[in-house]
Amino acid sequence: MPSNPRHDVLFEPISIGPKVARNRFWQPPQCNGAGTESPGFNAQHRGMKAEGGFGVVFTELIDIAPECACDPYVLPDLWDDDDVLNLRLATDAIHAGGALAGAELGYYKVTGGNPMSRKAAFGVTQTNSDWVTVQHGASHKQFEAEDVDEIVRIHADAVRRSIAAGYDLVSLQMAHAATIAIRSLMRYYNKRTDEYGGSFENRIRLTRQILTGMREAADGKVALGCRFHVNTLDFPFGLGPDGITREEGYATLEALDDLVDFWDLTVGGGAWGEDAGSSRTHRENHQAEYIRGVKDHTTKPVANVGRFTNPDTMVDAIRSNQCDFIAMARPSISDPFLPKKIDEGRLEDIRECIGCNICASTWERGVRIVCTQNATAGEEFRRGWHPELFTRATNSEQSVLVVGAGPAGMECARVLGERGMANVHLVDAGDDLGGSLRWISKLPGRGEWGRVIDYRKIQLGKLKNVQVILKTTMTAQDVLEYGADLVVIATGSSWDAEGVSWYSQSPLPLTDEARARVLTPEDIMVKEVTPGQRVVLFDADNYYMGHGLAEKLAKAGHSVTMVTESDTIASFTAFTLEHPRVLADLRNAGVEMIVRAEVSEVGDGRMTLAHGINGEERVLDFDSLVVVSQRWSNNALYQELRRMPDALASNEVSGLYLIGDAEAPALIADAVFSGHRLAREIDSPNPAEPLPFIRERRVVGRGDEAYKLPAR
Repeated sequence: MPSNPRHDVLFEPISIGPKVARNRFWQPPQCNGAGTESPGFNAQHRGMKAEGGFGVVFTELIDIAPECACDPYVLPDLWDDDDVLNLRLATDAIHAGGALAGAELGYYKVTGGNPMSRKAAFGVTQTNSDWVTVQHGASHKQFEAEDVDEIVRIHADAVRRSIAAGYDLVSLQMAHAATIAIRSLMRYYNKRTDEYGGSFENRIRLTRQILTGMREAADGKVALGCRFHVNTLDFPFGLGPDGITREEGYATLEALDDLVDFWDLTVGGGAWGEDAGSSRTHRENHQAEYIRGVKDHTTKPVANVGRFTNPDTMVDAIRSNQCDFIAMARPSISDPFLPKKIDEGRLEDIRECIGCNICASTWERGVRIVCTQNATAGEEFRRGWHPELFTRATNSEQSVLVVGAGPAGMECARVLGERGMANVHLVDAGDDLGGSLRWISKLPGRGEWGRVIDYRKIQLGKLKNVQVILKTTMTAQDVLEYGADLVVIATGSSWDAEGVSWYSQSPLPLTDEARARVLTPEDIMVKEVTPGQRVVLFDADNYYMGHGLAEKLAKAGHSVTMVTESDTIASFTAFTLEHPRVLADLRNAGVEMIVRAEVSEVGDGRMTLAHGINGEERVLDFDSLVVVSQRWSNNALYQELRRMPDALASNEVSGLYLIGDAEAPALIADAVFSGHRLAREIDSPNPAEPLPFIRERRVVGRGDEAYKLPAR
């Protein structure tokens, strides 16, 4: 199907200083956990975006001096020529796909301290790091006027190395309150009284000096720009008047415009989640109200993020003069081929980002990137996976029965179909596809999570070798008699009703009378049981379920008290950048929150607990006790079949496999990956066991052969 002429504007070439981007699709700096130590991973992850049609592909924030290492977080280094070699692999891959390669450079020291080089880093002041949970009490060496030449030199050298590494665009990091170049500008951090503090002209002095040095080093060979948080927002989710206000944002654009070739604009500074806002609270193009108008203050092209997935929204942003480039980080992870699919008019094939921020959570935890929608993200190099290409299975003549049509089962059936298996039957007891995600996506703000179902439902409908069979409950005998060569069990999991928690490794001390008042998430969301007026919600899961149910019930008029053994409510949402707004929404809904609770007794409508630090005892009365603790695998069907090897053999079932939550309850992203992995390797010697993958690390006595996958 040809593209919509309305979208043609998205594919116009745009000049950026001495370079020309082939279109308006811009992948901004995006962390993936590769650093410089995993160059193959980094190269293939970035190169996939270029192959998918992006015109500009940045790597991510690069720390430019040894004292900038941000351990335990993972960023690439650009300290010497060895780093140039590793980063060159990424730019080569980006160029091979036809895109411009961008590097974001920053003297990044929000963490303070430095266990890597042990050298004190320059800071605007010596105030302790505001990331004290990462680097306790770490402070900076306040730069003096005589240190400025050294700071400028560090940035200029990084530009020269970027050119040597093959980058086309170089951006100075001035976002997320992360570098000396932006902290010097912000009153929140800059308390100086010398020529580098006080007035706007003084506070921007260091940044101008840095950019001037970078421009001289660029020597017209690369386009030079800034990634800048043009508005750090008001309280309570921003920094208020001491951050970058709208007026100072505009003033900064005007003051630095002569030194740059482009602007990559974003918002938020104190809380990254206001930039990379989750879909729970931030809709597509949520930054528009802060970005519209900036074009009146710059003569240079502007890129702007906003979790864009709809080409019509993108066109509106261009036509309204909001921006010149559509910047997409999370959507490019979810679907690296988004531009190409728009160009080809295949909008229904776009794997839209769901805004769950699991990708961001991996960087926050110092691990490799994963994506709920795209199981191949981060696996492009080490497993050789491509999001759009599938090899025909060597056992494609076999038929497969997949029991359970949740995220794992749907993904497994989809990939099996793509790999050409003779017949794939996806069977589920429900009346629609999606499993538990059907009701999870009905929690407050989680509607876009339903895109996981929508995408797979569309793709399954296109595969002629895949048949979906609903409203069918399978017994072990049904499976044996079905006639399938291979059987995959993807029957999901169910929430625990006893309150087993990670903290105590034991259930709640429930009396029989208390058990009669217990409700699980399924009771409320699936069976639609209405709780009593007074609700105590015990949350030992600490992610989306507990706070989502609490908000839902409170808004329905119930008196809700959340109890957790953790240090804070919904602690995992700190990694997904949602925590400040989760707490605010619970407060606004009237939910009482009790943390560090040690529950000693749960009787008939009464819970006794003590505070984990001061030991203060408290008694809570309730009509209903909602328990959100852990999930148990629904694997009875698998276990029954596993114990019937002779029956499996006599019915010519040559493989029995278990995937998703039915194997081990985890994130939705893990369930999708589990189904994808099995289908990708269904023709391996033992599909139940993952094939070896490339581990990028030093191996004594081994050369490049250590980083190649064996023939498959």
